[in-house]
Amino acid sequence: MSKNDFNDVQIGTKAVWAGEKESLVHGATQVPVVVSVAYGYDDMDEWYDVAIGKKAGHIYGRNTNPTVQAFEQKIQILEGAEAATSFSTGMAAISNTLYTFLRPGDRIVSIKDTYGGTNKIFTEFLPQLNIEVALCNTGDHEAIEAEVEKGCKILYLETPTNPTVKITDIERMAKAGKAVGALVVVDNTFATPINQSPLQLGADLVIHSATKFLGGHADALGGVVCGDKKLVEQIYHYREINGATMDPWAAYLILRGMKTLKLRVEQQAKNAMAIANYLQQQELVEAVFYPGLETHVHHEIAKKQMRGFGGMLSFALKGGMDAVRILLPKLKYANRAANLGAVETTYGPARTTSHVECTPEERAAMGIPDGLVRISAGIEDTDDLIADMEQAFAYLAEQVLVSSKK
Repeated sequence: MSKNDFNDVQIGTKAVWAGEKESLVHGATQVPVVVSVAYGYDDMDEWYDVAIGKKAGHIYGRNTNPTVQAFEQKIQILEGAEAATSFSTGMAAISNTLYTFLRPGDRIVSIKDTYGGTNKIFTEFLPQLNIEVALCNTGDHEAIEAEVEKGCKILYLETPTNPTVKITDIERMAKAGKAVGALVVVDNTFATPINQSPLQLGADLVIHSATKFLGGHADALGGVVCGDKKLVEQIYHYREINGATMDPWAAYLILRGMKTLKLRVEQQAKNAMAIANYLQQQELVEAVFYPGLETHVHHEIAKKQMRGFGGMLSFALKGGMDAVRILLPKLKYANRAANLGAVETTYGPARTTSHVECTPEERAAMGIPDGLVRISAGIEDTDDLIADMEQAFAYLAEQVLVSSKK
């Protein structure tokens, strides 16, 4: 099947079928895991043509692989991109993209509360290369536009953000970036292509940690960048030389997971909304952050640019980490782990998950208190998740009462 075969079908169908037919062999209905490091040729001229990209094919596993290529084609079609290239992890996708285009003396504009690993690149590694980094308050579109107007090579956005699920107006920011000739890059991990299409909103490149929602089963690491063919080719060249190659077995697992992406994301969003509504009613909860709530500061922007509000939310407890230490261990249907996007509901304080690399002062500057808990809603039955929270909060209330009497 060519990309044109998917022009008139919906995204759920694309998630199942896109990118796979070309890789099938021996009548199999599933993409094979090809683990060969090298690919042999008897014809020396054909070998050379493949090596220089004149002819389709594979020569060495660090460069390309049939299983990995199937994954790249699927996400390329889901994002409506001209091309895609994959990586060993999500952070490899982010760092390789930035290092492909940035040079000493360049300038990048972004937001303050990006994922902790991304933030470390902005605050630690890029300044070492004499690259100027301007970080703005997320949601302060006027401030971002003002920094972009000063000139920049890249405008980097993450929306929704990890873990505070703040929203940036992609279309508005893309116009600002294009006005100064900047590349507009969007991390779409939290939204997924089911809920948001940054390229259609004006972005040049879209990034995913494929480890998360795309794979969906917490059993494979990967990353991917999609977008303009010429841009992606430059990123691919950087990656093929520097070596952050996706493993074919990981590509297979993520491919398999992506077949149910639409179904999973829809149930995760349903659960996230129910959990957010429940948390808003709890006296022991200081604040709830979910773009699907009308009380969310960026709810209207989310409604405009997203088809669904996603499976990620966060909340802050009264009592901070002391309360978190009591509540989280009481939850039955929850992994307490540094991951997200899986079929199981996962809880974790930002200080040990998304921003473990940052100091308390750095987290505070990003509006992330130590007691902030990130929730990745799974695909469990909604009523069971709410009942689980009810019993855990009842226990927390008992402990708070006991403590107050001492």
